[in-house]
Amino acid sequence: MEEPPDQAVDEVFYPAERIPFVNWHQFSGAKPTVVLTGLIAMLAFVTGLSNLSKEVLPLAGPLAPVVPVADPLARFGGVLAAFVLGLVTVGLQRRKRIAWRVALLVLPVLAVLPLTTLQTTDIPLLLVILVTVPLLVWNRDRFDQTVDLSPLQIASLLSILGVGLYGTMGAYGLRNQFLELDTWGDAVYYVIVTIATVGYGDITPLTAEAKWFSLSVILFGTGAFTIAVGALIGPAIESRMAAAFGNMTASELTLLEDHVVVLGYGPVTESLLEELDGDVDLVVVTPDTEVASALDDRGISVLTEDPTDEPPLRDARVDAARGVVVGSEDDAADVLAVIAARNVAPDVRLVAAANDEKHVDKLAAVGADEVINPGTIGGQLLGRAVLGEGQATPVTELLEPEEAEGESGEG
Repeated sequence: MEEPPDQAVDEVFYPAERIPFVNWHQFSGAKPTVVLTGLIAMLAFVTGLSNLSKEVLPLAGPLAPVVPVADPLARFGGVLAAFVLGLVTVGLQRRKRIAWRVALLVLPVLAVLPLTTLQTTDIPLLLVILVTVPLLVWNRDRFDQTVDLSPLQIASLLSILGVGLYGTMGAYGLRNQFLELDTWGDAVYYVIVTIATVGYGDITPLTAEAKWFSLSVILFGTGAFTIAVGALIGPAIESRMAAAFGNMTASELTLLEDHVVVLGYGPVTESLLEELDGDVDLVVVTPDTEVASALDDRGISVLTEDPTDEPPLRDARVDAARGVVVGSEDDAADVLAVIAARNVAPDVRLVAAANDEKHVDKLAAVGADEVINPGTIGGQLLGRAVLGEGQATPVTELLEPEEAEGESGEG
């Protein structure tokens, strides 16, 4: 039954589904949330510097009478929160869950600052916080990445915490043997200054026991801090260096299992990557740094090494792979790559692509389980397609024509 003309006109010119004039998701998604958090860090830093520069800081806000440490919070809270939120912004940009939780904890506390001073320069900070906190809650599912720490990194962080507790409790327990050390706050201050090797000299050990204790704090503290820096910063630098050269890190290589290793890169392997990407873990071994960098940008694991050498194949864990594909643009190099792969993993399934039909037997002779010549297959498909037979031709018949003909003759 045909629709009335008026109804057809209404559906064309007045559709029920309206196109929004403004895409509100662009203003309420995860990216605006990260940008606003970074803006809060900048505003908090500027506000903190402004408060620190004033000799007398007026506390005219509604929360000033009820906040027990209003003046120290107003003077130092902005700058301290700015450094924390700077790290939080980086974590939110990487969609880390812990950064989201810290942001929800820090931002409400930071909102107390403008409500304590109620200065003109604090109003923008308060307004941005009031906008950002609901966005953080709204986009809570977008920040779902966990922070994966190695056992060494966890141990290094615990060692710093342990040294801090040891130094604080020991300094407070020996407070009678120190000059100007009376409270827990003095003990914490002394431990931080000692580990940082600043040594202002205001808190001084007076006895031999206190001096030996101070030396132990210096040795344990600097050692723990040095190990922590190496454990936490080292992998980040390694990851950045590896990404710059399109290379996998050592920790990533150790996790490889049941993957597919692709030795060399060419037009055939590019089609292979498009076919298998997402279905199985892939590792490409190629000496071309430009290709490696491009593949790394696409999220494909790469080793920028010579696929004809055995050490890179061991690094790629060929022996634990589901299969190996050899398919560069150089058949001679592919022959060497097949030999290297067979020496590393004699039992792994290995498939090779021959650029020239005359090299099919050579690749099979050195250890390839199956050799495919894409050029020959493509030509046969074109020939049969032009005769109208392309859709009915099984691929297995093209791969093994003689065997397929023999089976059909027996039938």
